[in-house]
Amino acid sequence: MIPTPGRIVQYTLTADDAAQINRRRNDAARNRSDAVVNQLGYMLHTGNYVSAGDSYPLIITRMWVNNGDNSSVNGQVLLDGNDTLWVTSVAQGEGERTFREFPRT
Repeated sequence: MIPTPGRIVQYTLTADDAAQINRRRNDAARNRSDAVVNQLGYMLHTGNYVSAGDSYPLIITRMWVNNGDNSSVNGQVLLDGNDTLWVTSVAQGEGERTFREFPRT
């Protein structure tokens, strides 16, 4: 598969990705009442917690062409919540911190 901007592929989270996402969600839970009462206007990152190895849709926003199928991409990972995770220089493959086509069912 040759990746192109706008294409939706599957991205697999790393332990660092999961820690970053869960930290934002823990901060949101801790500050929710203050944000609501004082109408602070910042985004609370709410959603289900994630783990390393979980896969989510990734919308490709930019590709770095190395050699067709070996291109790496930047994009927004659509999480199960109201936020996203921006990832950069992700290669196509299997395992954590890679993208691939969604399996056909």
